[in-house]
Amino acid sequence: MTAHRIGFLIWPSTKALTLALAEEALRVAQRVHPEVVYELTFMHAEPLVEGDGWQLPGEPWGGRLEGCQKVFLIADEPPAPMASALAGALKQLVRAGCVIGGLSAGVYPLAQLGLLDGYRAAVHWRWQDDFAERFPKVIATSHLFDWDRDRLTACGGMSVLDLLLAVLARDHGAELAGAVSEELVVERIREGGERQRIPLQNRLGSSHPKLTQAVLLMEANIEEPLTTDEIAQHVCVSRRQLERIFKQYLNRVPSQYYLELRLNKARQMLMQTSKSIIQIGLSCGFSSGPHFSSAYRNFFGATPREDRNQRRSSSPFELSSVPAERG
Repeated sequence: MTAHRIGFLIWPSTKALTLALAEEALRVAQRVHPEVVYELTFMHAEPLVEGDGWQLPGEPWGGRLEGCQKVFLIADEPPAPMASALAGALKQLVRAGCVIGGLSAGVYPLAQLGLLDGYRAAVHWRWQDDFAERFPKVIATSHLFDWDRDRLTACGGMSVLDLLLAVLARDHGAELAGAVSEELVVERIREGGERQRIPLQNRLGSSHPKLTQAVLLMEANIEEPLTTDEIAQHVCVSRRQLERIFKQYLNRVPSQYYLELRLNKARQMLMQTSKSIIQIGLSCGFSSGPHFSSAYRNFFGATPREDRNQRRSSSPFELSSVPAERG
């Protein structure tokens, strides 16, 4: 019986949960159906620092990756560019026909090597802006996972398990994938094309239909905000009734919630893109730089420039990935 060899190339930022989700699906598959044989190899993409987080399994990659039918790159924070020797070995592996995947922030090293150019790739929602700006040739999606030809990507968290169940179904049939999900007490097997964000009513802690409609309208109109009267008209309630609903469920008036939504989007763009502060302010519905800066400082306690500079100075990734702003 020939073993199917799967390699896991792990970066130091990898969380125990991310690796465990992938590994456990394959281990359970072998326990449920002994005729399914996987040989799992764990390799470190970078030297480990003693005492830095939990102890990653495996050994340094050692210059060789041959013999794997699939290799998954795993990281939970976007890593720095990899060493040239490892980059060359991965490209050679792909040329030899290996299926390659990125789990969580493992999509970054794949994209850095150009191995996702022209492919769909599932990117976690909090990295979407940064990833899209840095890798415009990649078709970044908000899916749970993507399987595009010989490239596999999962956005992170429980989607890693979803992707591995899809691998089991493709390799050995849906019955095995179902047996593994049952063993792991998974409520249902999710499709890759499902969106990452949880349902709005779960995020808000409310199922009020008018509130849900209003917030969806706000999220869809960040650059050109609607007035409270326009939102009320769209959801077919009076302005006063809309304000009562927001006050009851969110303890704020619609205009305040809308402003916070736009400011949080602006902060995400500040930290993840190289767009100027003026560009970000305009794209989040602020009429001028001073208007944006004042609203931002009142909410976050620092100006957009101060917040961006502080984040860059404290994060090597942000410092290396976002060019300094001129002027």
